Amino acid sequence: MTSRETTALRALREEKTSYEAGWSDTAYRVLFGAIGWPWLLYSLWGGTKASKRQLLNRVDLPEDALPNLGSWKADTFFLHRIVATIEELRPATVVELGAGASSLVCARALQLNGGGRLHSYDQHAQFVSATREWLDDFGVTAQIRHAPLGAQGGDWPGAWYELSDVPASIDLLIIDGPPWAVHPFVRGAAEILFDRLSPGAVVLLDDAARPGERLVAQRWKQRWPQIAFEYLSGGSKGTLIGRKRTGNVLAFPVSSERRAFDWWKRAAAVAALFATGWLAHDVAGDFTQPAHAANFVDEANASYSTSLIRQSMQSQVETEILDRAEIGRSLGILLPGIPNTWHVSDVQVFPSDGGNSVALALLTDRHERVLLYARRAETPAEAVPLAESRNNRTVAYWETGPFAYALAGELDSARILLLASDIASVESAPARNSALTAP
Repeated sequence: MTSRETTALRALREEKTSYEAGWSDTAYRVLFGAIGWPWLLYSLWGGTKASKRQLLNRVDLPEDALPNLGSWKADTFFLHRIVATIEELRPATVVELGAGASSLVCARALQLNGGGRLHSYDQHAQFVSATREWLDDFGVTAQIRHAPLGAQGGDWPGAWYELSDVPASIDLLIIDGPPWAVHPFVRGAAEILFDRLSPGAVVLLDDAARPGERLVAQRWKQRWPQIAFEYLSGGSKGTLIGRKRTGNVLAFPVSSERRAFDWWKRAAAVAALFATGWLAHDVAGDFTQPAHAANFVDEANASYSTSLIRQSMQSQVETEILDRAEIGRSLGILLPGIPNTWHVSDVQVFPSDGGNSVALALLTDRHERVLLYARRAETPAEAVPLAESRNNRTVAYWETGPFAYALAGELDSARILLLASDIASVESAPARNSALTAP
């Protein structure tokens, strides 16, 4: 399996499975094949030769080590994301669904960055054996197991892997199978492994530009608020990256009604959207609108750092005057209510990816230093605060209507969530004064 060998346009023929595909599965394949053919055609390109050479140099492999990429194989963009993630995380345990070129690149990157272990699963028994021998040729090892396709995975359609000996804790989860021809939504079943993700673990989903994976991503964002998902538009196939939050998170279970919606409702909704042209609009629109929760948390954390710097500089004049009405008129941002026992020590306006934002440096009734950050909402947050850690700080964030709020401080997660909940509980109350000044 080197560049001396050709790459078939189609994936390997499926082995016999215990899953009986119904006519609805066929209908979905036909429908999403009709919608997604531009992405399937574009995916035949596996990346530039320069990108491939850079990748091979990055993991110290010979020039002809990899097969011709593209088609059903990962492209160079996705392979670079795997290496970059391993270089950052130095994971001890990696689980991969769908073996191949990514297995060699991943195993080699682990060998060069901490020596973690790769556990890879694929439905093709002969391909599993060939991949093991291929990795041996380059002096790298991995646990590559045959995982035939069997019953459905959870409430997701299509045949799913019969996994065995899956590690209890996963630091990096790579999802590059099963192929879409099983069912456009089949990779959604990978969420059965999300409970095994360690704090700070990363999920990488290949082929995220395809309509089926795009709808899978939407559902994951709803079901797993403790994982921050973001779409990366590079390469020929697109990548969805998810990072599990390290702080306390108030996760909400998906209701049985949402999890078990009937097939005819799904089919009717898809058919109606397709008929009116809105499905194509919806699919295309999401590619340029990644989840911004992680960016929003980073902005709030950076604003907190800036507030500390301002307070330490004599040349920077702080203002304790908070004029909520002026902020509303000038920035279009409605600030939440602030407990009467808290003290405003500074008010500043910042630019952000989501437009103008405002940051309030505050002292709580216990004289804890916190920062309230607010801007227009473009995050997948909830009305109830969630929490995420940044170094020795914690950021709690939530949304109300069109606005997103974050409370940052050097406090533990339980305390910052409690303080954020205090603010969230009074945010709908009208301002007691158009301007609030420090006593």
